[in-house]
Amino acid sequence: MIDDYQQLRAEAEAGRVEEVLVAVPDLQGRLMGSRLSVPHFLERAVHDGFGACLYLLSTDVEMDTGPGYAIDAWNSGFGDFVLRPDPSTLRTRLPWDDGTALVLADAVWPGGAPVEVAPRHILRTQLDRLAERGLVAYAGTELEFLVFTASYREAWERRYADLRPATRYNVDYSLQGLEDIEPVVRRIRREMVRAGLELETARAECHPGQYEIVFRYTEAMATCDHHVFFKDGAKRIAAAEGTALTFMPKFDGGEGNSCHVHLSLRDEDGAPVLADEGADGGMSETMRHFVAGQLACLPDLLLLMAPNVNSYKRLQPGAFAPTGIAWGPDNRTCPIRVVGSGPSLRIEHRVPGGDANPYLAVAAMVAAGLYGIDNRLPLPPPHTGNALADPAVPRLPATLGEALRRWENSDVAAKLLGEEVVAHYARAARTELAAFERAVTDWERMRGFERL
Repeated sequence: MIDDYQQLRAEAEAGRVEEVLVAVPDLQGRLMGSRLSVPHFLERAVHDGFGACLYLLSTDVEMDTGPGYAIDAWNSGFGDFVLRPDPSTLRTRLPWDDGTALVLADAVWPGGAPVEVAPRHILRTQLDRLAERGLVAYAGTELEFLVFTASYREAWERRYADLRPATRYNVDYSLQGLEDIEPVVRRIRREMVRAGLELETARAECHPGQYEIVFRYTEAMATCDHHVFFKDGAKRIAAAEGTALTFMPKFDGGEGNSCHVHLSLRDEDGAPVLADEGADGGMSETMRHFVAGQLACLPDLLLLMAPNVNSYKRLQPGAFAPTGIAWGPDNRTCPIRVVGSGPSLRIEHRVPGGDANPYLAVAAMVAAGLYGIDNRLPLPPPHTGNALADPAVPRLPATLGEALRRWENSDVAAKLLGEEVVAHYARAARTELAAFERAVTDWERMRGFERL
């Protein structure tokens, strides 16, 4: 039997690794877990898993929990589930955390059954459905973020107001004007590569201080693992550099932070199945049904791609982010852009923002595609103009509340993802909405302090 942790043992024996971070992605896609000594990890956690409080998968961003989630921490006494390390995710070198390895884990109940609402399990369920049809999903994510010259503590003390972006103006594709942003993004690029990610492209973006780093596509689960690893590491590197960065979809009135997802399918032998050079547009029948499923399910599954109040500030008219339901070949005004040719033909799903949990977003896309394939949905004509400005294009839900209503009342969501998942993530959305509705914003003070 091959030792899955042979490299870790070797690094530990050489004195290069002393601790292992065991982490589970939470509902927001953040890494939550504990540091274990290497001997304890290898002697116990590898075989038995590691106990962690079950509330980790039923909290909002403030780590508040309550009744209504499928996992009710209060009524179960804040017990534990088990984090079972996945050896395929092991990284024995974190350049920004000397002497530390990291491994992602799956959440399972003490008896061994998976925690149904865990993001990795939700994605794995959809990938297993693909596998039953002899298909494998490949994905790539394109994350944008804003960099500011203040540290995280300084930004916090300023209530995130009056922060100076690390570029002064729109530097989209520019090779100049990057002197304040390049030190931190260079370190992020290079240390991610040293940690094992495969860099494809990197460039400055439209909003002052905005940057995008793209890593090589791979099988969908691994891509999502890379995604959460990258977000966690990028924030830690920024903090070490005395700067702050944010992935929030809409920081201010300027361009938002997107997370475009590229998705394709292959058969069990690795051959692409979406392309058919003899067909109209080069799209196979499978791809046509797959894209039709995206359009049909998008309103009902939007909650898994846009889970927060701020998500919908980006998905507004004039924000160069999707507002309608349409597809088009190489059309960036559509939420579903068909891009590439031949073996590289794929969809680019342009709805998710930088706050999207990648496991949930990709699970929704795979589920939608399978819905189209299984029901042989016909593909409507492509949109060749500006879908953002065309009043004839059906609209996406414009608020979190509207997306929540579609999600909760959707027979499709319940059928594809399960009633427990629907109820759990509905509760998460209601918690987010309630917190926002209680808050008094700067906009309200500016508008009403003196004049109302």
